Amino acid sequence: MNIIVCIKEIPDPEATIDSFRLDQENKALVSSSKVLRVVNPFDEQAVEAALRIKDKTGAKVTVLSLGNNLDRVVVKKPLHMGADELILLEDGAFVGGDSWSTAHALAAAIRKIGEYDLILCGRQAADTNAGQTGMGISEFLGLPCVTVARKIDITGNTATVERVINNGYETVEVALPTVITVSNELGQARYPSIKNIAKSNSIKPVIWQPSDIGLKPEACGMLARRIRTASLYLPVFEATCEVVVGETIQEAAQNLAVRLRLERIL
Repeated sequence: MNIIVCIKEIPDPEATIDSFRLDQENKALVSSSKVLRVVNPFDEQAVEAALRIKDKTGAKVTVLSLGNNLDRVVVKKPLHMGADELILLEDGAFVGGDSWSTAHALAAAIRKIGEYDLILCGRQAADTNAGQTGMGISEFLGLPCVTVARKIDITGNTATVERVINNGYETVEVALPTVITVSNELGQARYPSIKNIAKSNSIKPVIWQPSDIGLKPEACGMLARRIRTASLYLPVFEATCEVVVGETIQEAAQNLAVRLRLERIL
């Protein structure tokens, strides 16, 4: 069985807001050099889901990521967790894409990989929270898609998935190959083991550029965006304070009660 897991390198979502600045000209949020790069936490859940299946079936787990100048320490974390292979779509042409252009490039890479039974993605990226890439991949590849999975069991050519809904979960079955997006309800992702770290140090990532996956540079990244950002701004939090007074504490309390009633708070 062959599983492909798509991951994204992002700025640490735990970083404070003052670690970022707005680039108004390019309508982008830029992180300072002090902000660490990490694997999108939801994608770590997808890696964990793949490794749980590998533990039971002996599946091969291939990790796929897209970007430019990717931090090797970050993107190799799934290998340290127990994945078998790492493929990087790494080129300046991939920078600045949206969900459409990212899914388009990842789908092209998956076609090149060729052999796959299951494609896993995180439910969304913690930097944009769009939650569209997994579904986009399924559309480009003509595959079914099950979203926000909390548990995946494989039996033969069928995946049984518990997917999160508003008031609990539902169980669905889907034929392989398929795309599944994994939610944090899956549980804690495993920590890298010394054994896997030592083993993965000898694994060199495979690097593909647009031409390697049959795409022209203008069909990738920013040049292929379908979404245009009209404006980008930090929210302004404002508050006003009104002091209710009286000749005595009792009178002040009565005046406050009247004021709250006028505002329909009481």
